[in-house]
Amino acid sequence: MIPLSDDNSTRKTTPVVTYVLITLNVLFFFLEMGGGEEFVKQWAFTPRRFLANPGADFITIFTSMFMHAGIAHLLGNMLYLWIFGDNVEDRLGKLPFLIFYLVCGIAATFSQLAFDPQSDLPNVGASGAIAGILGAYILFFPSGKVNVLFISSIVQLSSLIVIGFWFLLQFISSMGAASDAEGSGGVAYMAHIGGFIAGMIIALFFKKSTA
Repeated sequence: MIPLSDDNSTRKTTPVVTYVLITLNVLFFFLEMGGGEEFVKQWAFTPRRFLANPGADFITIFTSMFMHAGIAHLLGNMLYLWIFGDNVEDRLGKLPFLIFYLVCGIAATFSQLAFDPQSDLPNVGASGAIAGILGAYILFFPSGKVNVLFISSIVQLSSLIVIGFWFLLQFISSMGAASDAEGSGGVAYMAHIGGFIAGMIIALFFKKSTA
């Protein structure tokens, strides 16, 4: 299932932060492509290297959130950010949403670090932060309608089904990665799960504080 759009009828504000984040991700991707392998080595988050010298590598916790492994990785992440980010930004407010995004990204990075601390694979991508957005979305808009491409048809499903199915795939894939170090294909599934759970927890506290 590939999400195409969602219901924005209740959105009251222009999602400026979401647009800025998408722009930064795209711009950083071009820098990454121009810088080549050395750029990736310098600015990606590498668990083993970080643990060896956290102070020197601290900045990579943030720079890695704006890097991607290829154009398909970038486009997939930006599609999810475009569809789901605006509604969560509208609910949280602009500055809180930006902080939320970064916190979820950090939680995702450290989830993957805890899962595989000796990995020399560079971790890149906005997936963990965007997973946090999905976690918040499913709490804020559980019955929200999402248009998805399913096989060859466009169907409308509840966000609970669409995002729930996404999370189930991440969970199953993480189990496979745990049993086979090469089975993940370089995908940081635990980062996705960690970001998603962080997003749900933050959204839960936000709902309680505004109730």
